[in-house]
Amino acid sequence: MRVRLDPNRTEVEALKHAAEWRPKHVLDVGCGDGRLTLRLAGLGALLHGIDPDRKLIREARQRLPRRFAGRVRYSVGDAQDLRLPDGTFDAVVFSWSL
Repeated sequence: MRVRLDPNRTEVEALKHAAEWRPKHVLDVGCGDGRLTLRLAGLGALLHGIDPDRKLIREARQRLPRRFAGRVRYSVGDAQDLRLPDGTFDAVVFSWSL
C-alpha cells in the first residue's frame, strides 16, 4: 500500500499562511525525497534542499519537475556543516528531521 501524505493539501494551505515565500531563498534541512521542497517551490520559493542520505537526494533529483529546475537545488549535506556564506537564506525549514 502506498502512503499518501497530505491528500487534502492541508500542509500546503498552512504553508501559504505561514509566510510570504515568493521570492525567498529557503533552506530545507533534511529534505529527504523533496516532498516539502517541491511544495515550497510551488509557492514561489527558491530552494536548496540538503539531506545526508545520498539515496534520498538521488530520488529528489529524479522527481524534480522541469518547471522547478531553475529554482530548486539538492545536495548531500548536513546542516551543521553548510559551507555557505551567512545570509544565503531568508528562511530555514525542516520536517521530520533529527
